[in-house]
Amino acid sequence: MGDLVSTEPIVDVEVDVPTAYSAAAPDTEYLPPAARMTRGELDALPTRMNEMKGISALAGPANVIMQLAMPAVGYGVYESRVDSGNLFKHPIKRTRTTLSYLAVAAMGSPADRKAYRKAVGKAHAKVRSTADSPVKYNAFDPRLQLWVAACLYKGWEDMQRIYGDPADITEEAYQNGAVLGTTLQVPREMWPATRADFETYWNETVEGFEIDPVIREHLMSITRAEFMPRWFSVLVGWWFELLTIGFLPENFRDKMGLEFKPWQRVVFDTHNRVARAICNRLPKPMREFPFNLLLWDVRFRIRTKRPLV
Repeated sequence: MGDLVSTEPIVDVEVDVPTAYSAAAPDTEYLPPAARMTRGELDALPTRMNEMKGISALAGPANVIMQLAMPAVGYGVYESRVDSGNLFKHPIKRTRTTLSYLAVAAMGSPADRKAYRKAVGKAHAKVRSTADSPVKYNAFDPRLQLWVAACLYKGWEDMQRIYGDPADITEEAYQNGAVLGTTLQVPREMWPATRADFETYWNETVEGFEIDPVIREHLMSITRAEFMPRWFSVLVGWWFELLTIGFLPENFRDKMGLEFKPWQRVVFDTHNRVARAICNRLPKPMREFPFNLLLWDVRFRIRTKRPLV
């Protein structure tokens, strides 16, 4: 993990990327000034990926686990002092802001992305490691943000295979997927150049880290829906866990020490067949719910100057 984390503070305040990164340490070779795109150029990138099916939100917990499996990202969230974004303290709010980010990145306008990026930046400015942290991290490190964006894109591909049309997984769709990173602070040039390059980046990155016991237990709490009210985890925790384990790629299940039992696989596959059949018969606005509603909510919050995150 030494080559995947920032060892120096990158920025102390919320802001657009070019100014923020001018304060980077000299060894941040991953972000040479000549390779930076201007914020205007980033905002001019394609603004809409292929259809975002609302049912894909069911795989959200599994995707969060994938993101946090990288130690620097995991400890960044586990040790975060930003209580307003803590999943275990504010599960509804955290879920809303995460899904809203996806809606804005995949379906929003340049103005939507700019507003959400600044709002996220304010929260990220407070997330950095301390002298006691097991690993060094900084929420503004674009390499860590690239990993988060890569997990989101990989999740989109998996949902296309399960609930959509695998034929939609094209090179063009992959290039459009770069907005999942550039809506944060990832320079466009950091997005792997082709889908094949992405596969190499993904496999090498996953192979290069292990999940330590502290983060594993935190991720298991997410798997068991312990961030939700007690009545929820008692009644449907087993179903939540089954879906989360099912949506996790096999190599992540191995890293977590999770077993996908045969009966769980049967239930999972049956659920997906039924859900796909129902979802694909719905009108487009219903298929995109709640992402379309969340995008409307973000725009409403912008107009009324309400907090976005």
